[in-house]
Amino acid sequence: MSAAHEQPTVVEQEQARQALQLLRDVDPAGETLDVTVAGTSESVHLPRAALDLIREVLANMAAGQGVTVVPAHAELTTQQAAQMLNVSRPHVIKLLDEGNIEYRMVGRHRRILASSLLAYQRTQLGTSRAAADELAALTEDLGLY
Repeated sequence: MSAAHEQPTVVEQEQARQALQLLRDVDPAGETLDVTVAGTSESVHLPRAALDLIREVLANMAAGQGVTVVPAHAELTTQQAAQMLNVSRPHVIKLLDEGNIEYRMVGRHRRILASSLLAYQRTQLGTSRAAADELAALTEDLGLY
């Protein structure tokens, strides 16, 4: 279902930083990017969307963050969702019961689509950013900076 990677080592963080630097300004002319595999004459055709995901993975690794890749259609347990959100399982259940995250019941168990969980995360991030922007504007207006 997913590929998980714990905290990257210092060496992996540096490798990720170097790779990200090389890929940062790459903009494929078309919808794919041709990448030559080191030590061979073979090349791989990466879709633009895959390049964007690779950049995101590298950025997180360079920052020392572990990365988990989960297909959008994957169904998660409440425990898995709690781990992804870095909250308690009871808090996730509360969010589900309040209708903040879509889910379905399988017998007596709740199952959450990864895409629903990510949609909730995006909404929360947007709300947090808006609140931070408002607070910064108020601080500036009051001359408290």
